[in-house]
Amino acid sequence: MADHSPAHDPHDRAAPPVVLLTCGDPAGIGPEIVAAAWAAAAHDRARFRVVADAGMLASVLSRRGFAPPPVVVVRGDDPRPSAAGELLVIEPPGSAIDPGAIPDATISAAGGEAAARAVEWAAAAARSGRAAAIVTGPLHKEALHAAGYDVPGHTELLARACGMPDDAASMMLWLPARDSSPGGLGVVHATLHESLRNALDRLSADRIVAAGRRLHHGLAALLGRPPRIAVAALNPHGGEGGLFGDEEARLVAPAVGRLAAAGLAATGPLPADTLFVRAVAGEFDGVVALYHDQGHIPIKLLGMHRAVNITLGLPLVRTSVAHGTGFDIVGRGKADASGMLAAMDAALRLVAAPGFRAASASTS
Repeated sequence: MADHSPAHDPHDRAAPPVVLLTCGDPAGIGPEIVAAAWAAAAHDRARFRVVADAGMLASVLSRRGFAPPPVVVVRGDDPRPSAAGELLVIEPPGSAIDPGAIPDATISAAGGEAAARAVEWAAAAARSGRAAAIVTGPLHKEALHAAGYDVPGHTELLARACGMPDDAASMMLWLPARDSSPGGLGVVHATLHESLRNALDRLSADRIVAAGRRLHHGLAALLGRPPRIAVAALNPHGGEGGLFGDEEARLVAPAVGRLAAAGLAATGPLPADTLFVRAVAGEFDGVVALYHDQGHIPIKLLGMHRAVNITLGLPLVRTSVAHGTGFDIVGRGKADASGMLAAMDAALRLVAAPGFRAASASTS
């Protein structure tokens, strides 16, 4: 590891944007997919940096049989371009970690703390203008809690890092088109990381409207046009006129009416069992799902390893892989970096979208 002095003018506005990568929980496949994505990244589009303890990262990759490029520690304001030949790492203050404290494929407080500290530092850098976007690897929620972080996941951790309530942020699962076209499918959830019972109790027209507004702004930035949005029904068959529940008439339909009155191309409530078939066929660009699994299951079935997690509602650009820490495949050479590459591409598309961060934050 070495620390080189800056090689380029830090005030060069023509330079590619700085994009920060975090590995998530080091005990999982995060370090592996970050290293693999780094080797395949389009470094001409961005100046990538990994936010991590350099010694820990090098040790993790080495013991798993990886031969990464040399790990080079750089300052947060180092303007040099990134390249496949060396892994540029920014070490957050106080991030030094004993590599032996985080065993592979094991839940630990040290792993949760390492993941959270990297995200918090990256979010602060993005908020201060030192980075244009952050792209995060998967963390483990039990490890996060073991480290004393009482948050359900990245979305809420980022909201608090921005000094905002948990509900200020929404997760959008984005499934890019398989070709280079701007198409794709986005899903935002009205409720997210909580028990199904709590989600049903907390579901409201206001939450559905907030999810629809954030979905609209996120997709408009990615697609370059106003999106067509469908709102899922809660009950089987859309409630069958009240036979299977009244939430469609009492909550969902009024929310759709408010979205339409605001000028959004919103339709619903539509039965969830056929809604995604219609969306994949091209009828809709995005779906408002009412609880976690209603949106996650179809997106992950359609393309788990190319789906992207995008945080909406915050004054920064953050994307992530849509899969978990993969403890069962750690060090086995089976980790798929395509989701990380897709997240890096989505981050750069959002950075280039005029007013995305301001529009996203205005929907909070």
